[in-house]
Amino acid sequence: MSMDENNRPLSPHLQIYRWQLHMVMSILHRATGVALGLGTIFLTWWLMALAAGPSAYETFTTVASSMVGQIILFGFSYGLFYHLLNGIRHLYWDAGQGFEPATVRLTGQLIMVISFAATVGTWLAAYYLLGTL
Repeated sequence: MSMDENNRPLSPHLQIYRWQLHMVMSILHRATGVALGLGTIFLTWWLMALAAGPSAYETFTTVASSMVGQIILFGFSYGLFYHLLNGIRHLYWDAGQGFEPATVRLTGQLIMVISFAATVGTWLAAYYLLGTL
């Protein structure tokens, strides 16, 4: 055994592979799943503040309407759309369909674009309906 063989990694890892869209989407799917779990705490706070009365609700709306609150809510809504669409793609894969490289690439690109467009569209509609746009 030469010295080079001893220094090689035992298994492939992220430093070996060139990043591809499906790799990023897999990581993002897991990250959005965790973020949705954490974001549910924010939604629980909203419901508890609603039940607790005007003072508690005012505290919540102050935080939710701040820049940080808006970023959290925007990220949560993006996570919802992304996780939903990518979950549907995973169900399609579970049926044994869509594994061709061109299909994987196309559906990945569509999910990225549609989830972002749906998030922005939802926020624009909400701001329009609230009269703040």
